[in-house]
Amino acid sequence: MSILEAFRLALEQLRVQKLKSFFTLVGVMVGVTFLIAVVSVVEGMGNYMEHDLVGKLMAVNSFEVRSRPSISVGDLDEMTRDAYRRRPRLMDSDTSTIIEALPPGFKHAALSAGNVTISSKYAARPKPVELRSVTPSYFEMKNLSVTNGRVLTEQDDAMNTPVAVVGQDVVDHFFPGVDPVGRELRIGPLSYTVVGVAEKQGSTFGFSLDKFVIVPYGSQAKNLTNRVRGELDAVMVQGPNEQVLPDAQEQVRQAMRTRRKLHPGQDDNFSIESQNSALEFWNKLKGYLVVAGIVLPTVGLVVGAIVIMNIMLVAVAERTREIGIRKSLGARRRDILLQFLMEAATLSTVGAALGVLLGALLALLVSAATPLPTSVAPWSVIVAVVVGAGVGIVAGVYPASRAALLDPIAALRSD
Repeated sequence: MSILEAFRLALEQLRVQKLKSFFTLVGVMVGVTFLIAVVSVVEGMGNYMEHDLVGKLMAVNSFEVRSRPSISVGDLDEMTRDAYRRRPRLMDSDTSTIIEALPPGFKHAALSAGNVTISSKYAARPKPVELRSVTPSYFEMKNLSVTNGRVLTEQDDAMNTPVAVVGQDVVDHFFPGVDPVGRELRIGPLSYTVVGVAEKQGSTFGFSLDKFVIVPYGSQAKNLTNRVRGELDAVMVQGPNEQVLPDAQEQVRQAMRTRRKLHPGQDDNFSIESQNSALEFWNKLKGYLVVAGIVLPTVGLVVGAIVIMNIMLVAVAERTREIGIRKSLGARRRDILLQFLMEAATLSTVGAALGVLLGALLALLVSAATPLPTSVAPWSVIVAVVVGAGVGIVAGVYPASRAALLDPIAALRSD
């Protein structure tokens, strides 16, 4: 018997015994459904963390020198928090050390940020937003353009001009129905003129990224977020490509250690944060989640294998006379073995295919109904189908071998 003939007979059995076939493939279908759904959530979260969250918070091909990390996934223990609190502040005077350590072709920008309350005569009430004090290269490094007006210039920075670029949420709340460019915005007690509206940044986990005001680094508003004179939050550094970043990070690290007179055995009392370092914890967690997403649905697949084996054993008992007739007409043991193996494999493969479809639909439902992003990974589909077929083959070996070993005379006498 050819494989195609065995496959045809398997499909015929599926058609004839619909209810039994359905219950046979349910176990595999459920296991594969949750495998696809769980891996899709983990994969979607990974893409979201890498390309949306961290990608939007940090510039491309960049790293930041900070007093302490700004992005951390997971809770920090009290000892780590206390160590961070004891670190010396990052000061303007540190900037020249960082810049001098950089190879040619690198860009840099200073950044101070914090929440402040702003108001305007066009809005009924004040509202807290994120205030960023930056040097002009910040816009180029972040690839942040404006949809109306202009960005901050070197002249604004040199003269500490009280001008601001605002996010779309600030426009919607503080300038409803009017063009904000050229109008006054109160940042705390200070008066600033809006010169630009930044392009929309979207949101992460339901939190808007467009609720910000950007002002020149040396302007008075910086004192509202950094009350210690000369303190800043970060020096942003951007290289021409990702490959040159590790060497540049190490050069900056050694320069800062020298500046702060750290001995070889002492830990850094500053942080150099890149996308990879920001994602380090998530990447470890992602690995555990992927393993859990594969192992847990495997329990369902094992149950499905047991169900397939039991139902195939029942099928062998019910079709004993059919097996005897086929053997008396010349069917060999391997033909009978192939027939029942193919039936089990077909059942499990169909169950896996249905599970893939249901898993993808479940992933879409999760994405639509919750803030969790999902992305169906192609490798998970391949694994699901292969595992599903494998479950059927493994579960069908014993029933198929029993069918193949039946004595044709005894089988023909069976009722």
